[in-house]
Amino acid sequence: MLSIPYTSQLLEENDQIVALCPELNVSSFGDTPEEALTALQEAVMLFLEECQRMDTLEMVLEEAGYRRDPNMPQRWILREPIQINRLEAVFA
Repeated sequence: MLSIPYTSQLLEENDQIVALCPELNVSSFGDTPEEALTALQEAVMLFLEECQRMDTLEMVLEEAGYRRDPNMPQRWILREPIQINRLEAVFA
């Protein structure tokens, strides 16, 4: 059994809540945050299962910045940022 951590971001768009997994570039939506998160979890599972079926899972995870845990090869580690900044570009 593989263990693959991921993050989610919830955004409001029109009258929907969009749930995004930025590492895997997978998203879904719902009417409430709970629905959006549940839909995202399902979308991520389907995406990962399809990658595994196509034998591209390792390549996809490595390209997304994951690496195998050296102590537990079935566990993948997500690259963690050392700092997150909100910046703004202003131009004419």
